[in-house]
Amino acid sequence: MKRAHVRRAVKERVIEAELRERVEAMGGLCVKVVVPGRRGHPDRMVVLPGPHVIMVETKRPKGGVLVPHQRSWLERYAALGLAVAVVRNCEDITALLKREKAAVRPRL
Repeated sequence: MKRAHVRRAVKERVIEAELRERVEAMGGLCVKVVVPGRRGHPDRMVVLPGPHVIMVETKRPKGGVLVPHQRSWLERYAALGLAVAVVRNCEDITALLKREKAAVRPRL
């Protein structure tokens, strides 16, 4: 019996790994954030040279949906003046890093 080719969905951890690799290649940090007792906290804190801090929620490309408590955390960080982002694929990572690289001001 032949098995049909099954295309596996990209997992969130693959997106996180790609984000981490690309941020580190730019000389930045991409830290996994775990806050006990605080559901919905963004998955990663990205710090780029400058310094510039971005709170990032990663989602799998298909079916990854922000739930209300995740949206709430992102809104709270944005209200404090931090950049926030949701990344679902490599294109989102490219757009984020391009946008944030342009926003980074050199230190005097």
